[in-house]
Amino acid sequence: MDHAFSQADAARRTDAARRLQRALKLAYAYLARRARSVAEVRRHLRSRGVGEEAAEGALAELRHQGYLDDARYARALAEDRRHLDGWGAERIRERLHAAGIPPALIEQAVAEDPQTEIAAAVDLLRRRMRAAPADDGTRQRALGLLIRKGYDADVAYEAIRRFERAAEPGHRAADHKPTGRLAERRPR
Repeated sequence: MDHAFSQADAARRTDAARRLQRALKLAYAYLARRARSVAEVRRHLRSRGVGEEAAEGALAELRHQGYLDDARYARALAEDRRHLDGWGAERIRERLHAAGIPPALIEQAVAEDPQTEIAAAVDLLRRRMRAAPADDGTRQRALGLLIRKGYDADVAYEAIRRFERAAEPGHRAADHKPTGRLAERRPR
């Protein structure tokens, strides 16, 4: 009886090891394309029919090996999207949430000095617009651009003001008074 039990137990362990190796192989291939969050790899393994025990074992091994780190992933994604695509904090938050990143790590990744975020929004406006907005319609298009990129409304309004001030010949920041709808919506 003990002999039959030990053979069955050995067979189960061998089968579990095979399932774990398959899960690791699938995960390595998935991670070879680009960095992923733990939740993304978990979803991928589950979609490939990997059982929960094998998937969790593979995830633990990948974390141990340094292949999976949600904090590192969140920081890298935030930095890349901010600098390469001009994304604002809101859009980055949405993307990290979709990737299954825990809320505390999302907030750490998007935490940025407000002045730095405003400067990034102004840079985006400079790249996308030929000139500073001269009328309310152009201001609304600039605002729409920044909102779509994920900038908070307050950041977007301030970026538009700074972009306009920078375009004024001989401007002095203290003399600038917003006009049009922006002045009505966002008093200084």
